[in-house]
Amino acid sequence: MQKVIQRTATARKQAQKKIFRAQRRDELANRKDNIRMRRDYNRAIIDGINAARTARWEDWRKGDLAPMRDSGPEATTFGAIDAALLHPPTIPKSQRRKHILFAAGDRVCVIRGPEQGKINEITQINEESETVTIKDVNTVDLKVPDWAKASMGIKSDVLAQSLPVSMDDIRHVIALETGGEGNTSTRDHIVKHAYASGPYLERPRHSKLPRYTRYISGLDIEIPWPIEEDPHYKDGEYDTLRFEVDQETWVPSLDNAPFPSTVLNELRNKYSRFRKRHDTEYVKEKVLEEYRKEYLASQKLLTPTAELKEASIAKSKAARQAKMDANGNMVMDDETNNFIARFMQTSLNEKPKQKSGKAKKAKVQTA
Repeated sequence: MQKVIQRTATARKQAQKKIFRAQRRDELANRKDNIRMRRDYNRAIIDGINAARTARWEDWRKGDLAPMRDSGPEATTFGAIDAALLHPPTIPKSQRRKHILFAAGDRVCVIRGPEQGKINEITQINEESETVTIKDVNTVDLKVPDWAKASMGIKSDVLAQSLPVSMDDIRHVIALETGGEGNTSTRDHIVKHAYASGPYLERPRHSKLPRYTRYISGLDIEIPWPIEEDPHYKDGEYDTLRFEVDQETWVPSLDNAPFPSTVLNELRNKYSRFRKRHDTEYVKEKVLEEYRKEYLASQKLLTPTAELKEASIAKSKAARQAKMDANGNMVMDDETNNFIARFMQTSLNEKPKQKSGKAKKAKVQTA
């Protein structure tokens, strides 16, 4: 038994190690894919910048002999970039930050890149890539493919959009009061470091804000979350209105059932014997089942093997009933009765001998 337990424990450990190694391989593959995607994304941005610099240098050096880049197939999309740059690569879950301290509606300042120093509101957040889209910041012209023009309802080949900005390149901008009593003023301050902590708030279902609270590091001043507007739902053609739900259409009473008797059959089990009405398919299936039983019974009687089997079953049943009394209890045969009688007689004959032997032994001990 100990060997079986030891082998089971060893097999369990080996299975756990195998699962752990498979998880490690998947994590490594995902990490490599993420690195490759980010490298390709950065390479596409760098190649676009280098191509623009090269074109500008050629236009300045060659002057009138510079090539006409705003002609040919790319005449309407000259200077626009590929729309794939709107979707930066995602970051693996193991490498993402625990708390996202930015939300749509926050005022932020860009601290790195060509748009450094610009301040505006966040319009969209992508937690998977840890990027944000800022209003009128990092705006570029994107090439609109033909299949997207109809769905977007535009006719132009280019569309102005704001490219995502990494969360590491932005900082909060909040208004704080400065000065003493009677000489206070409100100024915008850039928050270098912030952290998340309690209290954890209850949010409505439609809210996209996190439950935790954010503070300025060192000062422990709370950074308020932006105010969300309640969604406005329009009543549709098939919507149930509130006053229709609140309206009382039935009063409970002992004289009348809470629903018609026809509904009671629908609430019962489909195969319940208390149902007064069954589905048509269920009735057909039951009729076919009875026909099937009759057919099988007739087939048994027609074959010699079935007749022999039925005869043997009836014979064994008659022999079993012959061994029972009127109450249905089994009756013992003569051989079993004789055996029990002999056993009882032998037991009665041996009991006195054992008693006399014990008495003699007791007398010897007392003497």
